[in-house]
Amino acid sequence: MPFKLLSVSSHLLKCLKSFHYKPQRGFSSGAACLSSVSLKGRSCLTLKDFSSDEIKRLLWVSADLKHQIKHGKQYLPLLQGKAIAMIFEKRSTRTRMSTETGFALLGGHPCFLTSQDIHLGVNESCTDTARVLSGLCDIVLARVYSHSTLEELDQGASIPIINGLSDLYHPIQILADFLTLQEHYGSLSGLTVSWIGDGNNVLHSFMMTAAKLGVHLKVATPKGYEPDRSVTEEARRLCKQHGTKLVLTSDPMEAAHDSNVLVTDTWVSMGQEEEKKRRLKDFHGYQITMQTGSGAKPDWTFLHCLPRKMEEVDDQVFYSSRSLVFPEAENRKWTIMGLMVSLLTDYTPQISMPKF
Repeated sequence: MPFKLLSVSSHLLKCLKSFHYKPQRGFSSGAACLSSVSLKGRSCLTLKDFSSDEIKRLLWVSADLKHQIKHGKQYLPLLQGKAIAMIFEKRSTRTRMSTETGFALLGGHPCFLTSQDIHLGVNESCTDTARVLSGLCDIVLARVYSHSTLEELDQGASIPIINGLSDLYHPIQILADFLTLQEHYGSLSGLTVSWIGDGNNVLHSFMMTAAKLGVHLKVATPKGYEPDRSVTEEARRLCKQHGTKLVLTSDPMEAAHDSNVLVTDTWVSMGQEEEKKRRLKDFHGYQITMQTGSGAKPDWTFLHCLPRKMEEVDDQVFYSSRSLVFPEAENRKWTIMGLMVSLLTDYTPQISMPKF
């Protein structure tokens, strides 16, 4: 489906040309290789489908929007006249608020659809829904139970589809995580991230992304809760291609050793409530505490995509200066904005490329 070129007012162009900025820590020039990367018209179901340069481009656009809008107080109506359909089979604070407010901030119109508004594959097939929405809006974000639902939507749609979360991947969370780490450490290449918890969709997205950014990944899961086998095989291939390391273990302390970042997530996802008692027993010893971080790098930090439960990480870590969870949550907004702008426009970042 052809896309109309973004029309920008002369006033906005004048603002952009006259806009002066002070580069933040970790930003440098030499972005020629990423300047030619275009993602317009693409869908984002998984970061497995995106190259190293394409992921860096997404992070660059996100950092640019954050710098100009939040710090530079600029008004950038890059999505004026556009609409997004937000399909939510599963509730969420961060995904809804970041997408809805972010799209509106860029001048677009968000439309929120719950399972009471739209029954994917029930009253109407996913393919037919995709074709209908393609004529009514410009992009769709869907937060669903099954990843196959996203694949059906993408196959039937002529507009971009974004994975707001599925049982297999959570790509928009990982973009926020890596923007947060880039801001904190100044660069990403060479960092070691340790995942301690369930082999779930967030971990799968880490595994599809880390190596492409030069990040080593160590994973500790209880036996029986390992990441998907096909995802693990692809992650090993990516590590070999990009020269990074992937370590899989069932020992949280082994995973945390010499790590820069400790990460965990819920042990009981939506739809797994009946398994809660057994899961809490199986994950005994996996709570992240200061003791867990005792073998990590001196500058270690902590991430959690939220909402957090006490058994996953104690208060001493969660509310400490090492915890980046609240900047991480805010960056969900800037990265989804960066993704939507990249998929819908030919926007070029105005700040220097971050150091990756």
